Amino acid sequence: MIPAAPTITIPLHTDEEGVIRVGKSRVRLEQIIHAYYLGETPEGIVDSFPSLTTSDVYAVVAYYLANRQAVDAYVRQRDEQVEQIIHEMQSNLTPEARDLRTRLRAYKDDQKKHQ
Repeated sequence: MIPAAPTITIPLHTDEEGVIRVGKSRVRLEQIIHAYYLGETPEGIVDSFPSLTTSDVYAVVAYYLANRQAVDAYVRQRDEQVEQIIHEMQSNLTPEARDLRTRLRAYKDDQKKHQ
């Protein structure tokens, strides 16, 4: 028999840096939301993040669907923070690192042309 009022715990916790993590893993909430947004199934997400359980991913997706506006705002904020960090890291590159980066990009572009 199913309990009359089942309670499902949403497997989210905030770490010491203020980042929302899923279950007992280091996987970030925004990683799950991005994968779901791109059409990945909960089972596919678990394949990509084996430290998660299928029930955890379904619970997070259900939470997202019930709280879409708040979760989308959080994900946008995290995406902006990541972009800011990337920009800061790129602006602090040494001239040698910038040169290496340019050469690596040229190499990758050349490899794509020959495929």
